[in-house]
Amino acid sequence: MVYTAEMLEELNVLCLFNLATTQEGIKVHSSAAPEKIAATQRLFARGLVTQQDGGYLTGLGRDAAEHAQSLLTILTTETIET
Repeated sequence: MVYTAEMLEELNVLCLFNLATTQEGIKVHSSAAPEKIAATQRLFARGLVTQQDGGYLTGLGRDAAEHAQSLLTILTTETIET
């Protein structure tokens, strides 16, 4: 299985959340790229965010965002030669 373009966009949306606080959400405006709007709506349909246009992370959404952001950190860190 490989990541689809839709999955990658969902991962990108999850990476927008500030995991340092639960009091900060996001809002994907109607002027945003259609792919970002659709990804946010899919995350809402799966119960990862509280609103169709973003809102706050649910418990499951926070877990997913932590994993997405950790993966991004791993993939963007320079390789360590041994």
